[in-house]
Amino acid sequence: MKPNRILASLFCLLLISMSIPPVYAANRDIVQLQTQVDALQHAMTQMKQSFDERMGVMKNLLEQNTDAANKVTAAIDALQVSLNKQQTDRAAQVDQISGQIQALNDTMDELKVRLAKLSKQFEDMQASQQSMAAQQSQAQQQAQAVAQAPPPDVLYNNALRDYNGGKNDLANQEFNDYIKFYPDTDLAGNAYFYLGEISYKAGDYQKAVTNYGLVVQNFASGNKAASAQLKKAYALIELGKQPEATQELKHIVQRYPGTPEATQARDKLRKMGAAPRTR
Repeated sequence: MKPNRILASLFCLLLISMSIPPVYAANRDIVQLQTQVDALQHAMTQMKQSFDERMGVMKNLLEQNTDAANKVTAAIDALQVSLNKQQTDRAAQVDQISGQIQALNDTMDELKVRLAKLSKQFEDMQASQQSMAAQQSQAQQQAQAVAQAPPPDVLYNNALRDYNGGKNDLANQEFNDYIKFYPDTDLAGNAYFYLGEISYKAGDYQKAVTNYGLVVQNFASGNKAASAQLKKAYALIELGKQPEATQELKHIVQRYPGTPEATQARDKLRKMGAAPRTR
């Protein structure tokens, strides 16, 4: 019986030991877990310390970069201010230079105008000197020619004699010589008149108008003035210039009333259908 009780007791103990976990194994796991927790906390502490260190370095770098950026910004602002000042100064210099250039241009234009005036005055002086020299030379030549020319009455009488003798070419030359040598005498008007007569007879009515006109214009008080204006009107009629001829004829009637030329002018106007009104 005893052996059976012992076996039963051992079997009970075995059952009890199987139902209760071993304490030693549980303690070992707890220790291991605690060790892992400590290691993890240590690693986290180191990581936090490393992170803090890196954050400090980054903060320091950020502060340095911020300072550098601020310095760069300040430098850029200073440079911009300097550039603006330089641009302002250059603009002022450009304006000043432009003003100086404009003043120089104005001065140059004024000098050009003065130079042009001086050149014109110089040219006028040269032209005047040349004209005076030419006039002096012409006067000398004329004086020499007059000294060599026949006396005025002899030259005029010869020309009139040749004209009356039908020697129109010779008379034309002699009357022209008279006008050339003695242009200011009373008989010069007569010479122009006879030159007009020679041109009229030759059919050169335009030249006749010119010579008759010189008598009317320059020798209005001469004894050939009325005849010259009448013959000028006839020459204008030959040229087909009736309105101008009519005007000349009316002037004769007004200027020289009671003269044979005025009578002839009235008759001509009547034939032309342009008789003057009677008062």
